[in-house]
Amino acid sequence: MSGSSSVTAMKKVVQQLWLEAGGWAQRMKVSQAAADLKQFCLQNADLPLTGVSSSTNPFRPQKACSFL
Repeated sequence: MSGSSSVTAMKKVVQQLWLEAGGWAQRMKVSQAAADLKQFCLQNADLPLTGVSSSTNPFRPQKACSFL
């Protein structure tokens, strides 16, 4: 394959990739994407995000017995 045909082939590949990428990706501001992500996380928060309350945590250190 000669140099010019290689460049032409690569231009076709790049053009095809641009066409494929343009159909599914919509551009938006980073600040808007971050706000949307934060809102999604807050709406779908579960145990790993909110933590365990100290009164119901089975792994908290046990208090010493005061009978002695």
